[in-house]
Amino acid sequence: MTTRDAGCTNVSIPICENKRNASGSVSVGFPITMMVTGVVGNSLALILVYISYRKKENRRKKSFLLFIGSLALTDLFGQLLTSPIVISVYLADLNWCTIDTSGNLCAYFGVCMTTFGLCALFLASAMAMERAMAITNPHWYSNHMKTSITKQTLAAIWCFGFLFALLPIAGIGEYTNQWPGTWCFIRTGKSEAHGNVFFAITFAVLGIFSLLVTLSCNVMTIRGLIIRCKTKTGGSQSSKQWERLTTETVIQLLGIMCVLIICWSPLLVLLLRMIYNQVSSQECNSTYAKPGTSQNKVLNLDCDFFLTAIRLASLNQILDPWVYLLFREILLRKFCIMANAVSNCSVEDQMETQTALDALNKQNQDGNNICKSPSN
Repeated sequence: MTTRDAGCTNVSIPICENKRNASGSVSVGFPITMMVTGVVGNSLALILVYISYRKKENRRKKSFLLFIGSLALTDLFGQLLTSPIVISVYLADLNWCTIDTSGNLCAYFGVCMTTFGLCALFLASAMAMERAMAITNPHWYSNHMKTSITKQTLAAIWCFGFLFALLPIAGIGEYTNQWPGTWCFIRTGKSEAHGNVFFAITFAVLGIFSLLVTLSCNVMTIRGLIIRCKTKTGGSQSSKQWERLTTETVIQLLGIMCVLIICWSPLLVLLLRMIYNQVSSQECNSTYAKPGTSQNKVLNLDCDFFLTAIRLASLNQILDPWVYLLFREILLRKFCIMANAVSNCSVEDQMETQTALDALNKQNQDGNNICKSPSN
């Protein structure tokens, strides 16, 4: 591999060679299937969120919808801006130089991977924090959480993710073509680029920190729901409804936590390991060309695992709309009912109160009519 310094841009230009044998049995159908599935799922989520957002007037519901819609939009653009390039490389017999004659496409791909990867993780953390505040401190949430704050948070997340991804373009860090030559990402091995280790470690640390925040907030939410559910134990209809809502929401949050851990932990942990050992996936090209030694077999295993890790991270873009929304179309309604119930202003309580008031008014009106009838 050679490194070209075009102005301040740090991007490693791959040696043009055919790696069809290194790719194993994976065909072009695999990235096509992932792209179609991701686009369909996130598009359905966006349509559902848009329809629901236009109908909602409660700011709590709108904030939740904004987070869900932003995550779906981020995952959708992440699929649309990167998957066509991967498919093109597969169709070009895994020869990156066939489609990247200028050498700038690798930097573009790396920026997209970094931006949409970080933004998806940060959005998941922001949603987890919003849920935790709504459940554990509902009165503060109702008084201080506004839709404008949600919009500002989303803008800050997108801006930070994009500006961080541009650091290699400014000369800090480096993007390079990764084995088997179908994608580009942060360089983890030895590099002449300034601040490459800092950039790579920062990405991994930010990702792990985001995962920890998401998991911690979801645990707090689950704990708050269980405590509230215990205080409402009884045989009444509202108590049974609370138990059902708590069970469904806890299962939902556990599913979200499992998906995040399975999809992102392997890549982030492996990045730190490769940075520490100063190993890059670029070495996989020569290793697969000269197999045989035990050291090469170990590196082969790391190469396969690294490729699997990035595919798992890409799989998260497909699973997000399903675990957050599509598997349970009524998740929003359930969450808002529960959040309102926590703050003692649930829709059911309001309806029951209004029904009782109507019955009382009717009784008073009937009593007045009886009292007036003798005089008539």
